[in-house]
Amino acid sequence: MKLDFESDGAACAAGAFGLIVLQTDLTIEPELRGMFDGFGLYHARIPNAPEVTEETLAAMEAALPMTAALLPPEVSVVGYGCTSGATVIGADRVADLVRGACPGVAVTNPLSAVLAACTHLGVKRLGFVTPYVAAVSAAMRGRLEEAGLEIAGYGSFEQGEDRVVAGISEGSTLAAMERVAEMAPCDAVFASCTNLRGLGIVERAEAATGVPVLTSNLALGWHMLRLAGVKTAGRGPGRLFGEC
Repeated sequence: MKLDFESDGAACAAGAFGLIVLQTDLTIEPELRGMFDGFGLYHARIPNAPEVTEETLAAMEAALPMTAALLPPEVSVVGYGCTSGATVIGADRVADLVRGACPGVAVTNPLSAVLAACTHLGVKRLGFVTPYVAAVSAAMRGRLEEAGLEIAGYGSFEQGEDRVVAGISEGSTLAAMERVAEMAPCDAVFASCTNLRGLGIVERAEAATGVPVLTSNLALGWHMLRLAGVKTAGRGPGRLFGEC
């Protein structure tokens, strides 16, 4: 017997978002999930080396079109979930490669998202926390400064293994944010890397530092929603999501 059915537009009827996730990332998916409640959030994993160096990050460029092509055609916004990768490959190049596979989509990444968040919040002086080795942190700092931000304070866990970064406790990240904020007056503190856990401590860090706190995942989720025209207030923690 053939059964009748009605269509309600699938799980992504309210909107669909695509997320390119590093093979080694253990953090971004659970941290972003709640921000997209009511929408379809679809992931595609991109191969990457376990060591985080400028060379291994650049190597992801070749896999971006193939990975983006695995996302369903319903997505309207695609986020490339790698702050350091976007730094090394370049935000414009990432967008071009993704759109080559997904024509017409809006594309962002954590670095572009943080810059958009800083503009939104009026941030000029930034406290900067990274988990990276020196060369990767320096490249990212250069991108932030090129965009007009002043780095008021800086500290790094100096780790080259991505899975080690995923295991850094939120308490350690909170202490790092507080320490960096104490170095010099700043308008916000940013903890970089989608694999570095921080979503659960944003409000505590803001209370401790007295300034807005950003993480790669916080900013990326916010920017993806904004690009789709979704009201972001209340969809995530902290001052960034306190604004419409």
